[in-house]
Amino acid sequence: MSTRKEDIANNLAHVREKIQVSARSSNRELSEIKLIAVTKTFPAIDVEILHELGIRDFGENRDSEGAAKSKEVQGDWHFQGQIQGNKLKSITKWATFIHSLDSHDHLEKIATLCKEREGTPLGIFIQVSLDGAHGRGGVPAQELTKLADSVISTVGIQLMGLMAVAPLGIEADKAFAELAVIHRAFSANFPTATALSAGMSGDYESAISHGATHIRVGSSILGSRTPEM
Repeated sequence: MSTRKEDIANNLAHVREKIQVSARSSNRELSEIKLIAVTKTFPAIDVEILHELGIRDFGENRDSEGAAKSKEVQGDWHFQGQIQGNKLKSITKWATFIHSLDSHDHLEKIATLCKEREGTPLGIFIQVSLDGAHGRGGVPAQELTKLADSVISTVGIQLMGLMAVAPLGIEADKAFAELAVIHRAFSANFPTATALSAGMSGDYESAISHGATHIRVGSSILGSRTPEM
């Protein structure tokens, strides 16, 4: 019977192989693509195993989990869940990057909190909505420039680029093709913010083919999750 570390190592190797194949087929360099291991609902011991296997980027959707695990395992921690204003004081202490900024109100709170932050600036991805659905986060494409202008004028944070989630009921290739168009226009206006966070376990190969630079993969590496309460 295999150990937990062996299972994770095998899954990770399989994901890395798929990333390599996807990059090659898209005529992209492997170095352009950062793998973020999403560890939500999994214990810190799994994060430690991932660290031993060479992973240094970890993703969390909940502040409580990110705050606790980041104390146990060093690396770059990515907050990618929907932002709650009352959690930002904590999030800005442990997160290296926030992938889900979608409001000026939250930006103002982050700006105030980052005045107390030491070290490197907090990396910010603006979440773009590809379907306008309420409750899933993201701003419409036509509002990106206004929010991005505010981000780049804020001390203590750095605009990385865009993040998106493929909408439910829409083919991933179609969604990410639309995202690629939005991203190209955004990058033309903000040439230092070229990162694109897109793709999860079920669709990261498609995301890579459409220019994703950061992919957020959880269950393909760590297995099925226990349902969240």
